[in-house]
Amino acid sequence: MFDVELRLPNRPGKLAKFGEAMGRARLSIEGGGMFTCGDESRAHFLFEDGAAAKRAAESAGIEVIAVRRALVRQLKQDRPGQLGAIARALADAGVNIETQYSDHANRLILIVDDPVAAERVTSAWAPA
Repeated sequence: MFDVELRLPNRPGKLAKFGEAMGRARLSIEGGGMFTCGDESRAHFLFEDGAAAKRAAESAGIEVIAVRRALVRQLKQDRPGQLGAIARALADAGVNIETQYSDHANRLILIVDDPVAAERVTSAWAPA
């Protein structure tokens, strides 16, 4: 899975334009979200084919900041404190979490600065 990071102006219709572009390209969005601060929005969306999503977004005039492999993990939902536990494991390994959201299957999606270390220290949360 790949995280596609976008910069969108904070104006009506910009998210619609993105969603329509993905629809025309027949690309399914697997998870993500958008967050606004002032005049700018940052969006992170999850795709199986990050390169195709980037091409579709750029062809629609949408700025793509980055396409990165996502770390997909499954928290043990019946145990309180799971987000803290996985975040602590990453912090103790010196890994910075840059982005966190959930996908449509309720899995934790992490974008980190050291994917190799993150993969190693979070293996207990790997999806079955």
